[in-house]
Amino acid sequence: MTFKQSLFFILLIFCLPFSLFAQDTIRTDSVIKNQKLITDDRVVIMLDSLANLKIFEDAGFPNAHQYQNWSTFTDSDVPSFSDSVYRERIAQLNDQSPFEFVYNGEVRKFIELYAVRKRKLTARILGLSQIYFPLFEEQLDKYNMPLELKYLAVIESALNPTANSPAGAKGLWQFMYGTGKVYGLKVSSYVDDRFDPFKATIAACEHLTDLYNIYGSWSLALAAYNSGAGNVNKAIRRSGGIKNFWAIQKYLPRETASYVPAFIAASYVITYANEHKIYPVDPGILFYEVDTVTVRNPLSFSQISEMLNIPMDEIEFLNPSFKHLFIPASAENPYKLRLRKKHIGNFINNETALYAYRTQSGLQKDSMMKLIYENYREADLYTVKSGESMASIAKKFHMSVSELKSLNNTKKNSFKPKKKILVYTKPASQKGRDSGVTSTYIPQVVPKDTSVKQKTNQAATPEPVAEKSSAKSVQSDETPKTIHVVTSGESLGSIANKYHCTTSELMKWNNLTSQKIIVGQKIRLVSNGQASTTNVKSESPSKTKKSSSTGQKFTWYTIQSGDNLWDVADKFDVTVSQIKTINNFKNSNRLQLGQKIKIPK
Repeated sequence: MTFKQSLFFILLIFCLPFSLFAQDTIRTDSVIKNQKLITDDRVVIMLDSLANLKIFEDAGFPNAHQYQNWSTFTDSDVPSFSDSVYRERIAQLNDQSPFEFVYNGEVRKFIELYAVRKRKLTARILGLSQIYFPLFEEQLDKYNMPLELKYLAVIESALNPTANSPAGAKGLWQFMYGTGKVYGLKVSSYVDDRFDPFKATIAACEHLTDLYNIYGSWSLALAAYNSGAGNVNKAIRRSGGIKNFWAIQKYLPRETASYVPAFIAASYVITYANEHKIYPVDPGILFYEVDTVTVRNPLSFSQISEMLNIPMDEIEFLNPSFKHLFIPASAENPYKLRLRKKHIGNFINNETALYAYRTQSGLQKDSMMKLIYENYREADLYTVKSGESMASIAKKFHMSVSELKSLNNTKKNSFKPKKKILVYTKPASQKGRDSGVTSTYIPQVVPKDTSVKQKTNQAATPEPVAEKSSAKSVQSDETPKTIHVVTSGESLGSIANKYHCTTSELMKWNNLTSQKIIVGQKIRLVSNGQASTTNVKSESPSKTKKSSSTGQKFTWYTIQSGDNLWDVADKFDVTVSQIKTINNFKNSNRLQLGQKIKIPK
């Protein structure tokens, strides 16, 4: 062996460990990168948010023995199942639901996420489900929707009532500001309805129903809930018009493509939690233990906590919509406060003293009233213009930079041009001076809440003030056949069928923004004293007419069996939004067999 050969082998032996280390490092980096992709997944982000939820900090689970065999399981005892077992169990879910449950590799990936990698957080979801699932099921049943849609909130927020997404979606159902506003969820400097479990659940039911009416498929409705109808419409067109989630999946945004598989996996794991040896972590509160009480004066959480001896964390957890631990209520604009039933009696018995109670911080009723008056502001969307800085925007809307950052959930020091951000409108005190109100005036923060609505637990839209003032004249001037009084069990659709008109006509004649009605509500059956237009012989559908509301030309179309808004829009080469606009369709307008709708020309 020559000197050069000897030197080569010595160098080879010396460098080999470094080479192996480098290869191992590359593999490790590859694994880290893969793990990072999973960590950045929105589903995982929401799961991880449960780790810091205060309600669980002191949570034990003293009643573990009530769950069969769970008390004998250990963290190391994690079961594993074959694909055939998963497939059979999910097939059973599919047989019991109108939702299309399927099993594939993507679904298995999320099953392993919930049942193996994040099983401790899944146990917290199971605990929270005891608080929220009964509420979800009640509303889903009222809207005649699949009860399995309750699992959608698991994907959206992991049942964390204070969940915030990086994009700005908030609450159990993760509403963006614009979408929430469409469905009546208001945002102000003191209250964010998107965090209200009851209001947000109703809004989610209405939104999902609207989406289902467009596509006729719950899977596509879920995809549109995640990424918007526009992305789903594009994916349908790229797939050749096939309205099936799995057919259009590859054309959807990455997060949306994983959305339905994650939903199926969450539904499976929660249903078969016992088989996976996952037991719920008790948050210390159950649905049946919670009730509501009406607050009619300004009230801080500290007053409630100190006088009624209720833990502050518990009040915050049950009432996440109040942003500053403060309820800006008045006699004209009451709010609902959620408390454990055992505290409700104490609240009612001591209500007057509670409002006058001085907390240790010295906050008094008069100063609270002044605080509301001077600081109450509602939020609205604003599009950033080129050249605008965060400071100039804040100054423009009478805000501080820190308020602007907080409202938009950002730590950045600038916004990109054309970005839509949230800003506060002018202070309520300015509104008060403009309208001549006194300093004790509190702006109306929940205009859609009425005492009737709260008593019947329905989110009905009240009549406008002007309508109320003329109620007597309407009752006396019009014939009995032009007014219908809502009775128990009736819906706007059934009333429309009874009087041979459309729901959209009833909504237009009564200035309604949704189909929700309450017992005793008076429904006008005519427009401006004229008979229902559907009682008159209709013109030929092929004859073009002009819509009196929009001035746009249209033709009539009669809904056939199996029709949905997407099919009708595709048939006439128009958009769904055009059909909804010309027919004045608002929230949750279900198409009915034989219903006549306008098609824009």
